[in-house]
This record gives sequence, structure tokens and C-alpha cells, in this order.
Amino acid sequence: MKKSILISILGVVSFTIQAQEINDAIRYSQQNLTGTARFRAMSGAFGALGGDLSAITINPASSAVFNFNQLGVTLSNYDNKNKSNYFGTRTSERENTIDLNQLGAVFVFENQKTSESWKKLSLGINYDNTFSFNNAFFSAGTNPLNSVDQYFLSYANGVPLNVITNNPYSFLNYGEQQAYMGYEGYIIDPVDGDNPSNNQYVSNVPAGGNYYQENFVVSKGINGKLSFNAAAQYKDNVYVGLNLNAHFIDYTQTSRFFESNSNDSQNGVQRLRFENSLYTYGNGFSFQLGTIVKLTDEIRAGFTYESPTWFNLTDETSQLLVVENREDGQSFTDVVNPQIINIFPAYRLQTPGKVTGSLAYVFLKRGILSFDYSLKDYSNIKFRPTSDQYFSDLNREMASILTVTNEFRIGAEYKIKQWSLRGGYRYEESPFKNANTIGDLTSFSTGVGYNFGTTKLDLAYTNTKQKSQQGFFTQGLTDPAAINSVNNAFTLSLLFDL
Repeated sequence: MKKSILISILGVVSFTIQAQEINDAIRYSQQNLTGTARFRAMSGAFGALGGDLSAITINPASSAVFNFNQLGVTLSNYDNKNKSNYFGTRTSERENTIDLNQLGAVFVFENQKTSESWKKLSLGINYDNTFSFNNAFFSAGTNPLNSVDQYFLSYANGVPLNVITNNPYSFLNYGEQQAYMGYEGYIIDPVDGDNPSNNQYVSNVPAGGNYYQENFVVSKGINGKLSFNAAAQYKDNVYVGLNLNAHFIDYTQTSRFFESNSNDSQNGVQRLRFENSLYTYGNGFSFQLGTIVKLTDEIRAGFTYESPTWFNLTDETSQLLVVENREDGQSFTDVVNPQIINIFPAYRLQTPGKVTGSLAYVFLKRGILSFDYSLKDYSNIKFRPTSDQYFSDLNREMASILTVTNEFRIGAEYKIKQWSLRGGYRYEESPFKNANTIGDLTSFSTGVGYNFGTTKLDLAYTNTKQKSQQGFFTQGLTDPAAINSVNNAFTLSLLFDL
């Protein structure tokens, strides 16, 4: 296997092609509502409040609101249920995960010289799993029109036959590898097999429609964010802060596609299984600037600028194809298993920045109403280097189909002695101009907390819903399954005032 990997590296470097798609860019640009249980119970509406470890990820001035040093840890249980409708056939799949999603601390240093304007300095460090990739989708149904042969044909047409037959898989670029898989699996054949320069192909899948198809996709991994925070209090009503953020991407996806047909039981492709694996890993950097101002004793306002995140990422892919063919009634099975891991050259991804404005009303030191509004322009996503023609074309396409999103978060809290009751609502628009690709996100949350004095225990429940359309492949066979996703999350936080 080590030899295979080495050959793949050399081959891909010599014949570079990028397999990144728009969905990858969206995946690494989005953030789930994660963090402490109090933060989640109020739907993350903390931009004007502060005083919470995860509020630092919204507004870096939040740490200066703390009066005491604090250490906190959070555990969450995520239950993802995805219902699929593919040409009228309904299926569902569920994934349950437990995750240590938050860990952080804040240290407060008060200025003992009370006559000076700068009253307080705070330093913090906080880790949040901003997006959990653990999920599973299963779609199945009978496609009345299109077979997966269209996927292989879309890559093969234009590729000379001698490129496929005279080169090992590891020396081909990504598109040529797809043509190789289809050719070696006898899914496609050249129009003129005696001509080495032939670049047109035909399908061996029997025509007639009604292709039964299944697609099972499992993903794992995290988008982690480690924030190094510094904030200060100026006089009695102004707080300012800065975050320097380190980001970590670790994402794996395995898809297993199956197709069968009964159009011709004597000849051609009867059924096949096509597996694809993707592993993406890397790191990134961003920064945040924020302020919180006490306009009155009851009303607070906040503003945060979050820079783009600049990622350096690497992709690894592998494939397996098993095809059952028949010729004059005789069955034979072709297994195309290159046993190669393609390691693509590292690339850069710039996600969009974000601005957030916040208002909060604090009454009688017992209740809170808060509101956050965020603006994010997904059309600014860019793959780099832009001198690469593929990236340049992809960036133009993203600029044309992605759009500016509005996000609203509303949170409330009411204290009854040592108890705190909480609730919240969140709405985020689709990053696509065509909101059918990925729909708007809606979420509500609730929670409760108990203050033991120097120790706090918080519990939250969050329900999130979003609709999308998921194509099995990015070209050729693109008929989408309609996905209705529901995420239920329970979060438990333990906080210590030091």
C-alpha cells in the first residue's frame, strides 16, 4: 500500500486536477450552533451580553464582562435524522454521536488603581467544535430516466482511448480516472475500439429506464476552532476584545452507490456497486474584533467583525467498482480496485467573513432578552491559487449562484433564586440563490441551569431543521433526492468559578 500511495502522489502532481466542489466550500464555511449549554439554550444570542465562555466565539469583548476566573467543559449528544424522497420512494437514516464539544477558561485581572479609566483585563482560551460532520444519508428509488452510466460517459467523452489503456490509474488525472473505472468495469465501451485516438464512448447499460438506485453516505469529523482571547473594560460601560483563532478540519466521507436494472436480462450491465472515499484535512486562521457598550443600566449593544478564515487543505480519495455483466446470458463480474489513495496537492480556501450586530435588555438583574443579527456573503468564497484555471472557473460559478445570508438569533433567560430558565430561536437563510439546493435553517432551543455558588450546571435542548437536495454525483447522474434533516441535541455544561 505504501508503494501505491507514493505512485499516486507522483501521478497527481504530474497531472494535476482539483476535485473540490461548491458543496465542499459551503461545508467548511458554515458553523453549527455549538458551545456551552447556556449559550445553546439561548440560541447563541450573546453578542451584547458576554459573560459566557462560548459567547467569546461570537464577540471577543465577552470575556471582559466576567467578574471571576472561570473554567468550563461541555458534553453534547447529537441525534441526526435524515428523511429522503427519491422519485417517490421514502427512506430515512439516523446517526447518533456524543462529543466533547467545548472546553475553555477565562482569567480576569482587575486594575487595583480605581482612578484609572481601564478597569479590567481578561485573557481567555476556548475550544469549540463549530461544526460536527458526523452524519448519515440513505436514499433509494427507481430512476425512470438516468443510469450511472451517464456519470462515466460525462468524464470519458473527450479522453483518447490510448490514455486510458496505456496508463495505470495512478498516472491519470481525476477525470481520466473516472473514465478508466467505467472502461475497466465494462460500463462503457469506445465507439471505435480499433482506433487508439477514439475519444467517444457508448454505454453497456441496457436502455429503457427504470434503474433502481441506492446511495448511502456516511461522514465523520470536526471543524474545530481554538480561540486565543484578550479583552478589556474601559470605564464602566465599554468592553473591547480580540480573538486570534486557529481552525482544524478533519473530514471523512464514504459513499456507496448501488444500481440494478432488468431491461435486458441477457446482455449488458445488470447491477453494480460504486464506492468513493474522501478524506480532507488541514488548518486555518481567522481573527475577530468586537465591542460591547452599556447604553444604560438595562440596555447593551454589541458589534463584531469576523474575518474570513484562510484554510490550507489537502484531499485524499480512493475508489472501488464492482460490476455484474452478462453476455448472451453468461454472467461475469468485474472488480476494479486500483488500491490507490490519490493525494492531491494542497490548496487554499477562503471562507466569507461575517459582521454581527447585537442588542440586549437586562431587567431587575433577573431577566434577559437578547437579539443578534449577522450578515455573511457566501459569494465571496474563493479557492486559491486563482491562477489555476479550474479554481478560477469554480470561483466565478460560486459568485454567480451563492448569495448574502441573514441570520437572526433571539434568546431569553429568567432567574428564580438559584435556577435559570432559558429559551431561544434561530433562523439562517440559505447560502444559495436557489434555496432548494440548501434550504433555510430554523432552530429553537430551551434549557435550565442551577447555580451552586462557585459551580454551575447547565442543560440545554436544541432542535434544528433544514431541507436540501442531494445529487448522488456532481455530474452525469445529478437527479437529486429531497432531504429533510432534523437534528436534536442535548448539551450539558459544568462551570467552575475560580
